[in-house]
Amino acid sequence: MLKCLAIDDEPLALRQIEKYIEKVPYLELVAASNNPLEAQRIAAIQPIDLMFVDINMPDLNGVDFVRSLITRPMIIFTTAYSEYAVEGFRLDAVDYLLKPFSFADFSRAVAKAYALYELKYGQNATSQPPSATPTPDSVAPVTPTQPTPMPSDDKEFISVKADYKVSLLRTSEILYIESEGEYVRIHLADGSKITTLYRIKNMEASLPSEQFMRVHRSYIVNLGRIRSYVRGRIYLDEKLFVPIGENYKEAFQQYIERTYKNL
Repeated sequence: MLKCLAIDDEPLALRQIEKYIEKVPYLELVAASNNPLEAQRIAAIQPIDLMFVDINMPDLNGVDFVRSLITRPMIIFTTAYSEYAVEGFRLDAVDYLLKPFSFADFSRAVAKAYALYELKYGQNATSQPPSATPTPDSVAPVTPTQPTPMPSDDKEFISVKADYKVSLLRTSEILYIESEGEYVRIHLADGSKITTLYRIKNMEASLPSEQFMRVHRSYIVNLGRIRSYVRGRIYLDEKLFVPIGENYKEAFQQYIERTYKNL
């Protein structure tokens, strides 16, 4: 559970952050303040893991407030002024939310914070985020975690946490996996997609190697779903294809020659 402090001199903006925090099961609001000097006192006596800090505030702006902290937790800046973004990231902020921001934007930012928290503390983290029913406006993955193989000799299933729930995926139903920076998008045979905060190289290590192959820096394919290949493309049906990267062509060709008889 990440203990949070929210700071914003605008009451409506502060209340919005409070409501968003309430929707995320692994966030706990310790305090909310419209006064940065009061927030300094709170931070000095309360353990805080994550702060939401408005930048343009009277008396002490958000950037100077963060600089003044003796012990600096993770920071997500919130502001209506984009010109502060560079300065914010110089302070190693987790993210920078430009007002007005949606719950989807908020959830993406806190997912990054929780991923950093897990990376730092691992199994010593105070709590895993409990499952919860998705809210109507939650369209982004907010529970960063790796896919976990199910206990099965043939690795028939993996479990993936995304969108406030754990999805049990039959590996044979996965068509391909696509990297999107810090996220991967899993494309399924029924046309649905699941996005989770996880790097593709770690996804590659989690999947059974006899069933999946990385064929591009951004793509992993289910070998059992390949229908044809030509000119640097692997076709999964008549129209759907993924590219073969130059660095992966030789390994893929060796797999084809080893597995299929050339007529």
